Amino acid sequence: MFRLLAIEFHKIRFNKASRVLSIIYFGLLTCIALIAAIKFDIGPIKFHLAEMGIFNFPYIWHFNTYMAAILKFFLLLVIVSMMSNEYSYKTLKQNLIDGLSKKEFILSKFYTAVAFAAISTLFVFVVSLVLGLMYSDYNEIAIILSDLEYLLAFFIKLVGFFSFGLFLGIVVKRSAFAVGAMLVWLIGESMFKGYLFYALRNAENTSEQVNNIMQFLPLEAMANLIKEPFSRLGAVKSIANQVGETFTKNYSVELLNILIVSAWIFAFIYLSLALLKKRDL
Repeated sequence: MFRLLAIEFHKIRFNKASRVLSIIYFGLLTCIALIAAIKFDIGPIKFHLAEMGIFNFPYIWHFNTYMAAILKFFLLLVIVSMMSNEYSYKTLKQNLIDGLSKKEFILSKFYTAVAFAAISTLFVFVVSLVLGLMYSDYNEIAIILSDLEYLLAFFIKLVGFFSFGLFLGIVVKRSAFAVGAMLVWLIGESMFKGYLFYALRNAENTSEQVNNIMQFLPLEAMANLIKEPFSRLGAVKSIANQVGETFTKNYSVELLNILIVSAWIFAFIYLSLALLKKRDL
């Protein structure tokens, strides 16, 4: 595994675009800390995000992993460009000539995706821990260590997303087209969801039935791993209660969603290997 990782990181090291995208990605992750600096006063209205509880333990694990996951497209570009460059620069064929099997080739890409996801997760953990220790109203160890499953969900979400990108990179062989294919798939899932709402409009619990079907699609399954955290915030709930609204949403990380995304990861890597074996390189 380490030999394969060394090969891939050596390629990334000498690829300027990959280096720049990686630096931008981790730089933007660090910028999550700048949210704490958002503060302004308008007459009697004083607005300071850090004082609204977004950095309170354990809520910060939910909020920061959700926000950080939005930035995953930067690393997606690195993953798909790794694959497209193999075709563009003919290094895929050269690697196979040099003795690397097709299985090892795919595993090297997959291990790199897992490594990026692991580094991202560790990075978010450190940033969140520092912000929480600085701004959280609750610093008891038991509270700090609760809800850490959001970090696991974040890791699996990134691995799933990068595995999908790797598969598309092999299918279309060009990074721009692979990212475009991802966007087309996203639009396709959204259109299918809209169709389900229309087709099941007269059924009982329409929304629940639609979600029960959509949860098995790859991007929807990844999105379900970390649900939006904003309506969970105490300030938002207080405003909702004042206008007579209540939130009954389940924000927890569910085992079923983890299993579904894990199944898709296996499927993407298996299909990538099967496609590579089938092609005449």
